[in-house]
Amino acid sequence: MEFVHVPVLLQEVLQYLEIRPDGIYADGTAGGAGHSLAIAKQLTPSGHLYAFDRDPDAVVTATERLAGYPATVIHANYDEMEHVLKEKGVPELDGVLMDLGVSSHQLDEASRGFSFHTDAPLDMRMSQTGMTAADLVNTAEESELSRILFTYGEERFARNIARKIVAAREITPIRTTKELAEIILSGVPAQQRRAKNPCRQCFQAIRIAVNGEFEHLEAGLKAAFSMLKPGGRLAVITFHSLEDRIVKQQFAQWCRGCICPPDFPVCVCGRTPEAKLVVKKPVIPTPEEQERNSRSRSAKLRVIERSR
Repeated sequence: MEFVHVPVLLQEVLQYLEIRPDGIYADGTAGGAGHSLAIAKQLTPSGHLYAFDRDPDAVVTATERLAGYPATVIHANYDEMEHVLKEKGVPELDGVLMDLGVSSHQLDEASRGFSFHTDAPLDMRMSQTGMTAADLVNTAEESELSRILFTYGEERFARNIARKIVAAREITPIRTTKELAEIILSGVPAQQRRAKNPCRQCFQAIRIAVNGEFEHLEAGLKAAFSMLKPGGRLAVITFHSLEDRIVKQQFAQWCRGCICPPDFPVCVCGRTPEAKLVVKKPVIPTPEEQERNSRSRSAKLRVIERSR
């Protein structure tokens, strides 16, 4: 299957990153190189783009699509950005993009096991290494499964679904996406299933846990920000409220100045903001983009500029 990547909020990303032809940039999530290619096309030979991805399929595709442009594709997660770039002698960056979540290719390629719409081995690994979703659902304690489904999927019937998973795996291991989807459905009242398919939230939750997405996100934001030069910008696209909350809170922390109690007559902490928000509210896709690409509908773009 061809690696399809429809870049979300493309024009907005290019606008807010303020691409300079001789600038040095990083794309933390190259995917099918949609955003990466658009950035690389604006660079002269004195500029450069470093495109990261932990999915080997994405690395192969991005390498092909960026051939001939001032770009380097790196097989690594974005939280390794600072270490990798400094090893390459790159001291700082003019801008970084992080487009979070699962890619269209990963969802559409049935064999990757990300989607509940087709039957496939229960995998969900972005890096194609390490613990699979099958490993998780067949070995995790019931309480841990319940926590994952409730915390990462905001699933109100998490406890009952976790109980159903444990009961099913005691009879036979859960190996496929169809098997897991049927178990999830059995743990939710019929009336609730008709209103909203719980598989979407539960598969999202298990995927997040398998890939350690939130842990990588927190570390990745700090790695990206540490590489920015003063005036450099970090643009992050999120697709659900939990990851957007992490980005929003981290951005707020960098933008915070004085932390003295409000009744102090003068500042004694000496703290000044490390950054400023480029846009106060998240940028969302236009109605036209949402119509063209339904997967863009939940996207939010936040942008920050380093000040010191």
